[in-house]
Amino acid sequence: MTVVLTGASGQIGRALASSLRADDVGMRRLVRRAPSGPDEVRWDPGDHFLEPDVFAGAEAVVCLSGAPVDAHRWTDAYKQTLIDSRIDAVGTIAHALAAAGDDAPGTLIVASAVGYYGDTGERVVTEDAPPGDGFLADVCVQWEAAATPARDAGIRVAHLRTGLVLGDGGLLDRLKPVVQLGVAGRIGSGRQFMPWISLRDHVRAIRFLLDGDLAGPVNLTGPEPVRNAEFMTTLGRVLHRPTLLPTPAFALKVVLGELADDVLTGQRALPAALTSAGFEFEHTDLETGLRWALHR
Repeated sequence: MTVVLTGASGQIGRALASSLRADDVGMRRLVRRAPSGPDEVRWDPGDHFLEPDVFAGAEAVVCLSGAPVDAHRWTDAYKQTLIDSRIDAVGTIAHALAAAGDDAPGTLIVASAVGYYGDTGERVVTEDAPPGDGFLADVCVQWEAAATPARDAGIRVAHLRTGLVLGDGGLLDRLKPVVQLGVAGRIGSGRQFMPWISLRDHVRAIRFLLDGDLAGPVNLTGPEPVRNAEFMTTLGRVLHRPTLLPTPAFALKVVLGELADDVLTGQRALPAALTSAGFEFEHTDLETGLRWALHR
């Protein structure tokens, strides 16, 4: 198999590329700078530029591109960046796949997020749930819709509705220092659900999708989402630090602006599609996932 990969410099992309290399899977990474190796090909999704032979000999495309949600305050300009970076990337790939006809890879796996469901409160959501309300839900709806040309061309498309990924970078890099200082506890009420997944299981799930035939939305979350209060308590236990001081909602809003609304809400999302297809998680409970992520 040869896989065309975008977003290879991100947390998930780096781990996926390493996994593919370890198994001698052919890989072609799309980069926005001058290529620095034989497996790199330049592209510019902002200008919808893609080399015409980029899919030659490939069986699948994995598109993980998108500006990070938590890198900046959500100004109007950055909100547009979040939208454009996703729609331009997926749209460029999807249109090119549709134009490639019989020479196109048969599989497109594209990033999305559990933010699609909005704030679900106590309600359990699986892949058949409708989209929720709010900015992130709207982004996810547009993000997934951008793959329509590939789907209409008969290509199998799977959308990775990803939860909070436990691994190098991302959420834990932000939480670990404050927990180690002993100044972190539940956030807001602490009752919001956090649909977590270990980075290892996330990559394993992508590999499972590459080798299988699942299509449509796929929740990439662990089988046991937990409330924020339990998440912070477990993280403190793994790091041997107390987590007694709550972070009030108003303080988050002062620091994070509109992004705080996403932190204070959550999704009780379950990986129904994966488990029904026979995928087995290596890290089924939060403490096991955290210990793998922090102490490996």
